[in-house]
Amino acid sequence: QRSDERVNSRNGYRAREWDTRAGTIDLAVPKLRTGSYFPDWLLTHRRRAEQALVSVVATSYLLGVSTRRVEKLVEQLGIRQLSKSQVSEMAAHLDAQVEAFRNRPLDTGPYTFVWMDALTMKVREAGRTVNVHALIAVGVNADGQREVLGLDVASDEDGAGWLAFLRSLTTRGLSGVTLVISDAHRGLVAAIGAALPGAAWQRCRTHYLRNLLTKVPKTAQPWIATLVRTIFDQPDTDAVRQQFDRVVATIEAKFPTAAQHLADAHDDLLAFTCFPREIWRQIWSNNPQERLNKEVRRRTDVVGIFPNRAAIIRL
Repeated sequence: QRSDERVNSRNGYRAREWDTRAGTIDLAVPKLRTGSYFPDWLLTHRRRAEQALVSVVATSYLLGVSTRRVEKLVEQLGIRQLSKSQVSEMAAHLDAQVEAFRNRPLDTGPYTFVWMDALTMKVREAGRTVNVHALIAVGVNADGQREVLGLDVASDEDGAGWLAFLRSLTTRGLSGVTLVISDAHRGLVAAIGAALPGAAWQRCRTHYLRNLLTKVPKTAQPWIATLVRTIFDQPDTDAVRQQFDRVVATIEAKFPTAAQHLADAHDDLLAFTCFPREIWRQIWSNNPQERLNKEVRRRTDVVGIFPNRAAIIRL
């Protein structure tokens, strides 16, 4: 209706699809003869999905549902087309939460015990698939609760990658560490000495035993494994050290190379004996972190190959 107060007029409509929980809705956004009109109260620029739907997709992504399965899932809601790349873009809005988590101050210390591990992931870079390493640290805070301290992605699991990771943790406030428990990752021990002075290193007994068994014939592996486990069944520190010496002497009679390998690992394997007997089971191996690793793997195995490193950190 024309009037003196009207300052503009419509010049047709612009069709736009809007993905919602109720399915895909066809909208007709008015075009104006002068300037432009956009319904900010309803839509968001450069986004064709309702915020509630974005939250559903992101939550499904976090729960380990693959992007292709999410695409099939939203079809049941009546949404006509939602490509796997759009699913990834919807999940990207989690980045603000991820960065807040990774950069939060570590102010609930001292973190007496810290477990560290590296998980190999596949990622596409420069048109080819390469292996990268996700570095993860878990610590026990002053309340006795385990807490994921941080994570990062490094090109190589070497001293430089571990040192940069540990320094980022100390910059955020990591302090009071007396023992770091991990597998024998390359360069990690030197990085601990440089970034966490005063902290000892406990080599994971489970991972070490697997390494030791490669030094003996397959028929002797059950015997060797049983012998080594007796070291950790002792009631006190003195008994543990005495049993260690006896086991080395017993193995040396048949397999001197394996015995020397075990003797060289004496200090790394028995670092836990400097702490109370009641917590030995929690600190002599990386087992407390294996449950976390299993959960990580349950989600990353669905993806297979990540499009970039940011996607690894987000998930």
